[in-house]
Amino acid sequence: MDVILGILINGLATGMLIFLLAAGLTLIFGLMDVLNFAHGALFLWGAYAGIWLYGQTESFILGILAAIAAGAIIGALLEKFIITPVYGNHVRQILITLGAMLVLGELVKVVWGPNLIQAQPPEWLKGSWEFGGLILIKYRLFIIAVGTVVFAGLLFLLNKTRLGMTVRAGVMNKEMVEALGINIKRVFLFVFLLGAAMAGLSGILLGPYSGVLYAEIGLEYGILAFIVVIIGGMGSVTGSAIAAILVGVLGAFAAYYVPDIAMAVNMLLMLIILIFRPQGLLGMKEAAKQ
Repeated sequence: MDVILGILINGLATGMLIFLLAAGLTLIFGLMDVLNFAHGALFLWGAYAGIWLYGQTESFILGILAAIAAGAIIGALLEKFIITPVYGNHVRQILITLGAMLVLGELVKVVWGPNLIQAQPPEWLKGSWEFGGLILIKYRLFIIAVGTVVFAGLLFLLNKTRLGMTVRAGVMNKEMVEALGINIKRVFLFVFLLGAAMAGLSGILLGPYSGVLYAEIGLEYGILAFIVVIIGGMGSVTGSAIAAILVGVLGAFAAYYVPDIAMAVNMLLMLIILIFRPQGLLGMKEAAKQ
């Protein structure tokens, strides 16, 4: 039983990491109708920038702030120079953002080198607690707590604030919102930057969790984020949270009991969802009610 609970907690921590990345993507993809395949690059640069500053200052909090800033800044540049010219054209969005993903991945190697970078949790998050034979690793609980707080914050923002209502109204009828004198482009830019900042946050949290960083993690986790968005339903933050936890937990159990199929589990789950519920666990109608 302790083993199962331990695997479950590991899966929850992994799921929350993926959620932080996927939630930003579902905001951009589901609400703004932008296929941003460079989203993983924001995750990558957040990871490297945050871990680098953390190593220089020995302050994990400063590292987190640097990661969020890196994600937001690069996201702003992507939105202005790469994505704005191709709004409304999905084929061009895919091509140009994939190109940006590859370029940004190579630039990481130019700035920080091609070798693996080691990352360790701060002293206050090292170690574990033991309850009756169940070992709870502090850093994994920290990730779960951060993911939970971000999830609650996003739901509050989208459902209980004027900005959230404007975003949802803009998705349904952009022309009507603009007719009321609201600059919907500025609102959508904020949504894009919020998603980019969350990608950067997810990136730095991954470093101490996995122990190492390498340039390919952006593409790897970017694909996972798209899988989660498809499973959860485009535009649904709650759907992304449920899907991310499913992916994390199933992946953890598969890696422990049947390692050979661990990588295939996510694809299989996505296939099953697409067959029986093409709109995802929570489609746009359900997402509008969240």
